[in-house]
Amino acid sequence: MILSELLDSPVHDDEGRRLGFVVDVRLALDGPVLGLLASPRVVGLLVSPHTGTSFLGYERREDQRPAVLGRLLRWRHRGTFLVQWSDVTLVDDGAVRLAPGYRRWSATLRRTTS
Repeated sequence: MILSELLDSPVHDDEGRRLGFVVDVRLALDGPVLGLLASPRVVGLLVSPHTGTSFLGYERREDQRPAVLGRLLRWRHRGTFLVQWSDVTLVDDGAVRLAPGYRRWSATLRRTTS
């Protein structure tokens, strides 16, 4: 699978309720070393309940984004959460299904409520 195919995919819980759309994929470089870098591993998916558009990378560093853009992105992506890849049970036909009891994490990897 090409990771870009996941972007804008609808995300559903185990009962079929739509939770939002995939807006980003989080990776960790902790696999076997290939050349100069370690192999990437999918850590999780960022899910936005309001939009399928990206944060453009600005969710990671508030101090480096223009203030006006920051306000727009906070409003547009309100309620966005990270779901760990281990909580994804199915990726099929352009949709993602989550496991029962999946956990919501903040976009900066701080735990939030389910």
